[in-house]
Amino acid sequence: MGEVIQFVSKSERERERLIREARAIYDSIFPPADLASDQQAGAGARRSDGGNRP
Repeated sequence: MGEVIQFVSKSERERERLIREARAIYDSIFPPADLASDQQAGAGARRSDGGNRP
């Protein structure tokens, strides 16, 4: 019975959606530091050709 319902305008919902979308794009281009270091460590360990690809 003590619930409070907060009104969120359409423009505010759109703003939040655009921020989430921009953050996802940014993270796909510049992965967070912890993921980038894990990927670099794994990629170096898996490459058996010494990094020389045809």
